[in-house]
Amino acid sequence: MAGPGLEAGDPRGRLRLGGDFFGRPCVGLAKALLGQVLARRLPDGRELRGRIVETEAYLGGEDTASHSRGGRRTARNAAMFMKPGTLYVYQIYGLYFCLNISSQGEGAAVLLRSLEPLQGLEAMRQLRLSQRKGGHPPAKPPKDWQLCNGPSKLCQALAINRTFDQEDLASAPDLWLEPGPEAPAEALVCSPRIGISGDWAHKPLRFYLRGNKCVSVVDKAAEQAT
Repeated sequence: MAGPGLEAGDPRGRLRLGGDFFGRPCVGLAKALLGQVLARRLPDGRELRGRIVETEAYLGGEDTASHSRGGRRTARNAAMFMKPGTLYVYQIYGLYFCLNISSQGEGAAVLLRSLEPLQGLEAMRQLRLSQRKGGHPPAKPPKDWQLCNGPSKLCQALAINRTFDQEDLASAPDLWLEPGPEAPAEALVCSPRIGISGDWAHKPLRFYLRGNKCVSVVDKAAEQAT
């Protein structure tokens, strides 16, 4: 029998995190996601997995850095107002995608910033290389720890695009969460979000696992204060 927040997974007996897991306030979900495993089934049946090591919380409403600031609703951000666990996938610079998961709270969602690759690393590398814009290959293929160490990189490595927008992560057939080892409290680092300006620039709403090489940006000051 599956435990709290868990549901039966695929026929191979894996468990997936169900709807109850996502039904918590945004900051709580951003922290709880650390250590969980994001799994992706490609159209050819190959499965990719990565451990979540970095997240950011976007609280909606008063959060001026959120796409839903001031209660703003658009066709683009509709997923942020849907039930917890809904995927919000948006495009930046007209090129790259970012993956978010809605939480409790009006217009609140968590951005997945970095994964530690666990399974399917060569497929991830191929996907990263195949999605290079302009057809220019990098000087060197990305190393293992570089495959998913940023929000757009992880979407490239797992072939995630706008087709996943508004899907329910608790039931989506090709993208799901599996329980990972619980991260110890002392491993959690709270720091300001990346690339944020304005009144909310210094809010400690980015969370990552201390000492993990796959984190996109290490904040030494925040680590000393945590």
